[in-house]
Amino acid sequence: MLRYRATMRITLIHALKHSLVPIEEAFARLWPEATRMNLLDDSLSADLARDGRLTEAMTERFLLLGRYAAATGADAILFTCSAFGPCIEAVARAHAPMPVLKPNEAMIEQAVGQATGHGHRIGLLSTFAPTLASMPAEFPTSVALVPKLVEGALAALDRGDRQEHDRLVVEASKDLRDCDLIALAQYSMAPAASLVAEATGRPVLTTPDSAVMKLKHALS
Repeated sequence: MLRYRATMRITLIHALKHSLVPIEEAFARLWPEATRMNLLDDSLSADLARDGRLTEAMTERFLLLGRYAAATGADAILFTCSAFGPCIEAVARAHAPMPVLKPNEAMIEQAVGQATGHGHRIGLLSTFAPTLASMPAEFPTSVALVPKLVEGALAALDRGDRQEHDRLVVEASKDLRDCDLIALAQYSMAPAASLVAEATGRPVLTTPDSAVMKLKHALS
């Protein structure tokens, strides 16, 4: 049983620098009392893109990050890198019963909870190709998933062009207007959520908001 403290310490582990601002904004808005610490290793995403698959060496790097986070006194760990599900599951097993969340699991739970009708379709919008190789398997097979990659958006963000990133995300989202809801796979996409909702007329779920609310509930 987790013991609630006045201030809970959450370790946030990032593989993309673009994830820091959206998750910090979500905490500030939804759970400002939580103490956060950030660990960033942007070579994780670069190495995955280079190798094209998750390896045992990559899993060991995640286990090392998990051990470091636990040693600092973390009450929970939230990974914000969406393409590393099996690596994060290994960390969760190693540190049970501490909550260790994959970046998308709370949003997936929320999306599936809303996808109860016959023929309900979830649009999955991503800016990082490896995410679309690993994340669909995290949805139950009963869900009709429509994946869509936003070409060039992450490169725009790497150049510091948030406006172009958001424009590309919005344009790609229009292909998902036939879906019942749209899930944004990357934390870095969250600032474009309202624009996507306006362009598609669909409900839009973001990973940061869902994750913060799940952690707040788990640690309360």
